[in-house]
Amino acid sequence: MSEAVSPRFRTVVERLAAYKPGKVVRSPDGRSVKLSSNESPHGPLPSVLDAIARAAGEVNRYPDNGCVELTAEISARFGVPADHVALGCGAVGVTQMLLEAVGEPDAEVLYAWRSFEGYPILVSLSGATSVQVPLVEEKHDLTAMAEAITDRTRLIFICNPNNPTGTVLRRAELEAFLDRVPSDCLVVLDEAYREYVRDEETPDGLTLYGDRPNLAILRTFSKAYGLAGLRVGFMVAHPVVAAAVRKTFLPFSVNSLAQAAAVASLGARSELLERVEGTIKERDRVRAALLAQGWTVPPSEANFVWLRLGEDTMDFAAACEAAGVSVRPFAGEGARISIGSPEENDALLAAAESYPGRH
Repeated sequence: MSEAVSPRFRTVVERLAAYKPGKVVRSPDGRSVKLSSNESPHGPLPSVLDAIARAAGEVNRYPDNGCVELTAEISARFGVPADHVALGCGAVGVTQMLLEAVGEPDAEVLYAWRSFEGYPILVSLSGATSVQVPLVEEKHDLTAMAEAITDRTRLIFICNPNNPTGTVLRRAELEAFLDRVPSDCLVVLDEAYREYVRDEETPDGLTLYGDRPNLAILRTFSKAYGLAGLRVGFMVAHPVVAAAVRKTFLPFSVNSLAQAAAVASLGARSELLERVEGTIKERDRVRAALLAQGWTVPPSEANFVWLRLGEDTMDFAAACEAAGVSVRPFAGEGARISIGSPEENDALLAAAESYPGRH
């Protein structure tokens, strides 16, 4: 019998660190507050639950692979042509589709760092090379990013608001950057947190892409719409881009429950956005309280706040965990803290207040 040999995998798989979802923790007294995944603290609206229940009765059938009804609803609600829309399994699924459409050896994908932690994983799996440009004062350094563009740059991610810092880019600086990007390089404006933006100078990407064929806008139903558990996201771009991305769609990956829930959520959009206003008020309250405690907290336009903690990051996260509050730490950098219900936020503020190293 020959010596056993392990199966062969791509070399990139050996180098990858798998994505780690936000933790669920519990204090000795049983308290568990999850503020580590940027989820909505609200469950689905009754009308959305009804739609999910109706769809559940037909899960013996495959979902609509073309997402026709949902595409039509997105087209109507956002005022974009249906052939400009591409759907995927969450915004991260659409991100993977985009990278499969452009990624290959010798291609470069440019993005700020730190930004969404899924970018480097998905870029590596696509065969492309990541080019990371450090943030400056927790924001994208668009000048440095423009200078980092080469003839190998195929795609540029701009996360606005940025995850995990919550900071935003304003219209003038963003348009000036877009003007410097070659027309054959795709720019993806990742607006997963767009519904939480109240800064009037921060543009809605859907108002920018019309005369820019190399600009794509990424959105999700996971955050403000509260459908994180069902996984549905979408992209809006010119037809050539949307068609290329749709070719990489994993068949039936937007399931029938997700499609029904997203359609119903768009129908209840005004009611859902009222709940977003409550999250925004809590975001501002939490930031003001943390500032009063002595923390440095940049302004956030998302449903989370960011603490730059450096070497104290993991210690702070452990202290929160002991109090039954989970945050999202990035070792040596800082912690991202999602905005939950008022009671959950109060638990976080109490843990932060009692932390001996606050400054």
